[in-house]
Amino acid sequence: MSTVDELSKRAAQLHADATVCDMVLPGSSALDDRETTLPRFVAAGVNFVSLTVGTDRWTLEQTVLVVASERARYLRHPEYVLVERLDDIYRAKREGKLALGLNFQGTNGLAGNLDMVALYHKLGVRSILLAYNQKNMVGDGCHERTDAGLSRFGVSLVKEMNRLGMLVDCSHTGARTSMDAMEVSAAPVIFSHSNAKSLFAHDRNVTDELIRACAATGGVIGMNGMGIYIAENDASTPALLRHIDYISDLVGPQHIGLGLDYVFYAENFYARVRANPNRYPPDKYPIPQQFFQPEQLPELTELLLRRGYSEEAVRGILGENFLRVAKQVWK
Repeated sequence: MSTVDELSKRAAQLHADATVCDMVLPGSSALDDRETTLPRFVAAGVNFVSLTVGTDRWTLEQTVLVVASERARYLRHPEYVLVERLDDIYRAKREGKLALGLNFQGTNGLAGNLDMVALYHKLGVRSILLAYNQKNMVGDGCHERTDAGLSRFGVSLVKEMNRLGMLVDCSHTGARTSMDAMEVSAAPVIFSHSNAKSLFAHDRNVTDELIRACAATGGVIGMNGMGIYIAENDASTPALLRHIDYISDLVGPQHIGLGLDYVFYAENFYARVRANPNRYPPDKYPIPQQFFQPEQLPELTELLLRRGYSEEAVRGILGENFLRVAKQVWK
């Protein structure tokens, strides 16, 4: 057997053995049917997916209804495990099931009420992104015309999330607000789905300063699979690998994870982009877009090994780095 065949075989075994985690799958059953997409993640060797069940587009009432409907939806399916604690992810892998977490991309669903954080935590939400592209009560989004910092309410929110054991997520959030959040947080902070801005200058990507600050908290940056954040609308595996290489050189592979942000509802997303130019500046969101597919993940594992990453580093990038942070934060 050739050396190439040996490496491919080793990559396939490593991918099967690893606990593969995707920190963000956007959309909801209110828009499109995830049930046609989730089996593709299972087939690609993914063990945990965090589902977005709250956004800055929704009111408190809408958010609560979506969380309730999503929980009911997946509790009816024995092939899924709704995650409340870290052990649920490992149990799902042992049982051959897909572990599902819940996240928010935005904080408007709190309606300015800190008491809602505990309720959402009780309902299984374990990660909240602070501001989605635009200004809200917490701070500025990454596409806002200003770059103000974390509000007083935002400071209180980060502290409450720390107390309850929820991941503070700074993807989509403005640079100053993100930096303030990392300074306030007593626990590791994540960028669940963002790439390196120095490598590709999109406002959704994060600067070297933010990457270093995230690493200093002990956090991770999840690699985003949207082509417009990777390069010139390039969602190929080698293109994504360039961002992994860059961040690894900057802070080490132990601070890298996966947040593919796979848009399986493209036409619905394009309609939203066209209808909301303030949230999605037209010059930043060309249509159509390319998306990294879950089926590319085994190829990513093999390319990482070919690039010279150790098996330990590859396992970390595929999911164990995220699991390390979840172990430190979740309660």
